[in-house]
Amino acid sequence: MRLIESLPEFSQELASLLLKAGATNLAAQVAHLEMVTRCSCGDAFCASFYTAPKPRGSYGPKHRNIALEPNDGMIILDLVDEVIVNVEVIDRPDVRAKLELLFP
Repeated sequence: MRLIESLPEFSQELASLLLKAGATNLAAQVAHLEMVTRCSCGDAFCASFYTAPKPRGSYGPKHRNIALEPNDGMIILDLVDEVIVNVEVIDRPDVRAKLELLFP
């Protein structure tokens, strides 16, 4: 399921934050991101989700993170070869509630 259709407000926020951070190439990816599954850690503060299949082990040498500065909570993107593969969302009950409905 596409992020922009499932979480439209969050999708807009993510794209705006990336543009503000000067990451126009990443902002352009947001409209095409597919939500594969949510994080299964079970922590009440976690609203993270994968936009590519979860790896077995580490992401490898082409992995890096980018931390964004939202008004609420935390958002950290995992990138592999400059492609968004995971969106770590912390302390965002609004996003978590929607993910629980999408991925029960």
